[in-house]
Amino acid sequence: MMPTRIERTRISQLTSTYSPDEPPRLALDFGDYLSLLWRLDQVAAEPIKVKYYRRCLQAVAAGLGIQGSQVVKLMELSAPGQLYEQLANVPYRSANRLLDAQDRKAAIAQMAQLRLDILRVGTYHDKWPVSWPGSGIMDTDLRERVFAVLFTALQGQYENFGRLLLVIDIVLSELLLGTREMAEVNVADLVEVHGYPNFNDTKVRALYYSDSKP
Repeated sequence: MMPTRIERTRISQLTSTYSPDEPPRLALDFGDYLSLLWRLDQVAAEPIKVKYYRRCLQAVAAGLGIQGSQVVKLMELSAPGQLYEQLANVPYRSANRLLDAQDRKAAIAQMAQLRLDILRVGTYHDKWPVSWPGSGIMDTDLRERVFAVLFTALQGQYENFGRLLLVIDIVLSELLLGTREMAEVNVADLVEVHGYPNFNDTKVRALYYSDSKP
């Protein structure tokens, strides 16, 4: 079964950068929180972007009403670059979950790793700022076959593969928050009420990209 239009948009949002140039269009849920954690891990060496994604995460946590949860508390204490690794330790922070904490840790670690793998496959093209790998191959037929794999075959299959994100996020919500109910918060409320960075603000945009300037 092919993904629906809403599912495709949702998958696209979960694999986006959440930057001022790629802001969320749909209401955000715990899956977006997890994707923002991954983006924060990716920019660990860029202090301005670290501050930006921290602010995004705090706003989403507040909007979803999960700021007092053990997972959010642990993520706020953990260093960027290690956030996804720390997710598996959440069961040890809850006294009433210690009996099966080891099994919960193993499940979270595997789910988080699978989620990371899917995100990496879905965002590999982010690393091609100028041209795609193989674009300068002289053999036209070979160059076109490389192009077909990178842009047609893989991307064509990714929509089905990416649907796993939607399922994984429900399971991780139950493992990390104790609920499979995926609460949502709309973008306008995040910005106006909870302090999510306003992507229409020129100062926010300029600051976000200042880390990238030589």
